Parts: sequence; structure tokens; C-alpha cells
Amino acid sequence: MCLLNNLDESLRTNYPILAIKMASANLIARIGWISCRVLSTLPQMDENANHLGQPLGFAVPDWSERPRPPRTAMQGRFCRVETLDPERHAADLYAANSEDKEGRMWSYLAYGPFSRFEDYLSKMNESWLKEDWHIHAIIDERSDLAAGLASYMRIEPWAGSIEVGAIMYSPRLQRTAAGTEAMYLMMKRVFDELGYRRYEWRCSSQNLASISAAKRLGFQFEGIFRQAHVLKGRNRDTAWFSIIDSEWPQIKAALEAWLAPENVDAEGRQRQSLTQLRS
Repeated sequence: MCLLNNLDESLRTNYPILAIKMASANLIARIGWISCRVLSTLPQMDENANHLGQPLGFAVPDWSERPRPPRTAMQGRFCRVETLDPERHAADLYAANSEDKEGRMWSYLAYGPFSRFEDYLSKMNESWLKEDWHIHAIIDERSDLAAGLASYMRIEPWAGSIEVGAIMYSPRLQRTAAGTEAMYLMMKRVFDELGYRRYEWRCSSQNLASISAAKRLGFQFEGIFRQAHVLKGRNRDTAWFSIIDSEWPQIKAALEAWLAPENVDAEGRQRQSLTQLRS
């Protein structure tokens, strides 16, 4: 054997057994070194890779399709969020929207403004209620009048994903505690009641007010879909935001702290901003 031949001649002659043991140890060491080199060239397996070494998403054990949102009302301190009923809500909404004399709330929507109540009601009945949306009226608790709309859209129970959209806040609801509470109640239903994994927000990349609102509520910016739509004869690049279930507990705690009576009084006046509480 070549390893044995490499040993000193006198060692092999005078101590043959010792020479054989030393040669064997040398051989085992070389085999171990070769084995390590071979193993180091194989794909490294981990829990987020398959047997080919291709990376995969993290495991979601025991996942099952989530239920669709129910049509029961969501009650808060400043507002109530309930399924839109044109007979009960349309006139109040039209009156509240009419306080927007410049039409600012419609600039980035695919519809509006509406100069006649009949046109508004027709759009509500013929389009909004027939879309695959769950559209809600937001009722101001102090006046018991509808002041805005918001919808669950792109409802994907198999993926655990819902978008909040078609948000139409009249001047009565903009920058109010009721407006923030409505968003909190809708998030809470999605994550806590229904167990969804993802909550989306989309808007025009030029709609700075909507982008600011999304960030204030805790949504994370994900990117821009270029030339995603043509609205009112103009291009729209769409900005995407989301909250995922692992982020929700911290966002929920901040929203609840902001909405607490110790921070926001009965008139809706705040002591600390939501941004401060989230920092």
C-alpha cells in the first residue's frame, strides 16, 4: 500500500504493527478530508428549501381558507360601520359629500363628482352594489348620519388577503376620530375575527393624502405598479401598501392607545398623535 511505503524503512522493519496502525490512521484522515470536500459541494438543505436546494417560502402550518367577512355592524366609540343600504344611507352621504364644494374627494376616484342626487344613487345601485365588494357606510355616532364609505375588496379567503378600498370620506369624516376608528374596526375584523394574513391599500401614486393616511395607519409601502389604470382619461400609476398579521399586534396597540379616552376626548381632540404612539 502506498501509505505504508511512505513510512520510514526502519520503522516498517522494526515496528511493523505500529507502522500499519500509523498508515491506517493516515488513510482514515485522508478519507475524512475527502468526504468533507464532497459534502461541501452538495446543496445545503434548510427548512425553507426543497430537496433541490431551491429556496421556498416559510411554512404556514395548519393553514385553511378563511371565512368571508360577515355583514354585521362594527361598533366603535365615535362611529358605527355597517353594510351600505341605499334607502337608509344614500341621502345622508350625498348631503355630506356636497360639502366638498371643490370636488377634491373625487379627484383620484374613477367616478364623481355628482351634481345630482339621482346620478349618485344610480351609480350606487348599478355599480357599487354589484361589484365583488363588501361596501360599508360609516355612521357618525353623534349625529347618527352616514358620512363616508369604505369597502372590503379583492377578498381572497384562500390566500388570507383583503384590500380596503373605495374609500370616500366626506368633509364631515376627514381628519376625525371617527374616520380613524372606522379603519381600526375594519382592520380588527380582518385580523382578529377572521384570521387573515394580509390587508392591502392601493391608491394613485399622486394621491398624497391617501399615501399619508396609509402610512399614518401603519401600512408599509411595497412599490409602484406603473401604468396600472386609465382613470378619467389619465394614466394612473398605483402605489401599493400592506399590513401583515405579524405587524398587526403593534399597530393595533397604537391605534387602541390613540383611540382611548385618555388620549382622544369626546370631542375628538387628541393629546398624542398616532404617529407619536407608533414611534
